[in-house]
Amino acid sequence: MKLTYVLLKKTKSIIILSLYLSTAFINAQKKINTADRPNIILIMADDLGWGDVGFNGNEIIKTPNLDQLANSGITFKRFYAAAPVCSPTRASCLTGRNPYRQGIYTANTGKLKLDEITLAEILKKEGYNTGIFGKWHLGTLTTKEKDANRGRPENYKHYTTPDMHGFDEYFVTESKIPTFDPLVYPEVFDEKNGESWRYGWSAIKNKKTKGYGTSYWTGKEKKALEIDIKGENTKIIMDKAIPFMDKAIKNKTPFFTIIWIHTPHLPVVTDKKNRDQYSKYTHQEQLYYGSITAMDTQIGRLQDFLKKQEISNNTMIWFASDNGPEVNTPATAGMYRGKKRDLYEGGLLVPSFCVWPQKISSGKITNIASVTSDYFPTILAMLNIKNKNTYPIDGIDLTNAILGNQRVRKAAIGFQYPDRMSWVNDTYKLIKNGKDMDFEMYHLIKDPKEKNNIINKYPKIANQLKKELFEWVESCKKSEKGFDYHNAKI
Repeated sequence: MKLTYVLLKKTKSIIILSLYLSTAFINAQKKINTADRPNIILIMADDLGWGDVGFNGNEIIKTPNLDQLANSGITFKRFYAAAPVCSPTRASCLTGRNPYRQGIYTANTGKLKLDEITLAEILKKEGYNTGIFGKWHLGTLTTKEKDANRGRPENYKHYTTPDMHGFDEYFVTESKIPTFDPLVYPEVFDEKNGESWRYGWSAIKNKKTKGYGTSYWTGKEKKALEIDIKGENTKIIMDKAIPFMDKAIKNKTPFFTIIWIHTPHLPVVTDKKNRDQYSKYTHQEQLYYGSITAMDTQIGRLQDFLKKQEISNNTMIWFASDNGPEVNTPATAGMYRGKKRDLYEGGLLVPSFCVWPQKISSGKITNIASVTSDYFPTILAMLNIKNKNTYPIDGIDLTNAILGNQRVRKAAIGFQYPDRMSWVNDTYKLIKNGKDMDFEMYHLIKDPKEKNNIINKYPKIANQLKKELFEWVESCKKSEKGFDYHNAKI
């Protein structure tokens, strides 16, 4: 009896030791896999038009660093923002879902709901350090004071901060700010040269200023020190993002970094150095063009940092804009019809590329229809992370288009904006671009400028597209009512 007890005890010890060693091996293997995973950086400009960059053919605005990066990977020539304005597109980037599913219909409406599962939450669970820097615009950042567009004392309705959605660190504003000396504006504008509170001004020098009314926030009711927030705004953002990444590198931890730049959203404010590069143009053009070049300089600084740290080869960088260019500015959507707030191509198509030297060949160009909602499923697929989320995802996995030769998108892309809707597949676009407007249809391959409405010529195709669009709209309505969330998993 005693011998049996001793044997059982030894057997139990061996089993426990085996389980311990197996667990240790699995954990070690997980750490190895995590260490091998790429760093990920999502960069987004604000109101940057499809034609505002050199890699899409602009011969005026100087964007050498963006151009070099684009040529280092794959450039998307037909990449859509999920909406023609800011906040909705940002929600799609983090969740893979159309913003209408989330109740974020336009800018400064709704907020990113706690029930939504974000890339940051998933990647954090997978061992990534997660940080976001720049513009948030997915909810307010304080309930204690007046701030930006919607921040108000006791306003909890729209309050949601990045740390509530998986971000370890943040340095963000609720919404827009001037692109130079972002916390102030001049008491007097040079109106003869087109300066104004709305459009922008030359970088302030020896002038009286007023507070702009928007702060950078770094934690719960915690504002960044104003002494650190002077000069070119993209540099200010990069001054915070680079140390975050550097810390992750030293800890041998992969990072997921979002850099959402305010440029060139109005008001555009530019220093003399960058204005002088466009001295033969109007003052308003100097302000606009110069702000983009200033942003590009900081993209170059980021590249230099990654190379110096010897991690550029295994860092995945995505770049896009949140929507088409603002109206009544020197911005351009290239050959495309419409601008910001339009569901025509010019309001949705944005400059975009993806770089990952370890995996993606340089100099690639694709015309496959893609959208910001594709970030979520594509990044998870590239990292071999299974998405346990059971509710509708509007984005698709672009891995075969990026690493292979896929040229056709099998799933259509839906767009909504107040009183407007559109349904886009590889060939056709069905669009209703206003409350009192009729549906139109365009052949985007033959007619990318959307000049020839062919809806009456091909009624059968139009009716099929309408059927698909209306079914998708109803699906979005169900999601917005919260029917998806009870099965959500991370």
